[in-house]
Amino acid sequence: MFRILFAAAVEGDLKAIAPYHRNRILDEIEESLAHEPTVPSRNRKLLVNLLPPWEATSLVWELRSGDYRVFYDVDPAGLTVNIRAIRKKPRGKTTEDIL
Repeated sequence: MFRILFAAAVEGDLKAIAPYHRNRILDEIEESLAHEPTVPSRNRKLLVNLLPPWEATSLVWELRSGDYRVFYDVDPAGLTVNIRAIRKKPRGKTTEDIL
């Protein structure tokens, strides 16, 4: 089982989200990332060629939860998932636009 850690900036991201959506996102993080966080799925994908505005320990992944995107990287040796940002993705915007 992977340990899930939140970057300090994520606290501000979560505070800006309505409680209903925030709880849904946190439930999705727990359900989807505690086991096999690097296995692509319908709502989870590897972001190829993305240069994030933070220092990532490995490749950056995206978890979709409704209109929100959770950006994270994984340390497989330490069994750790690092949540780096949570952003709302409006229609017509790209992932690079919201980071």
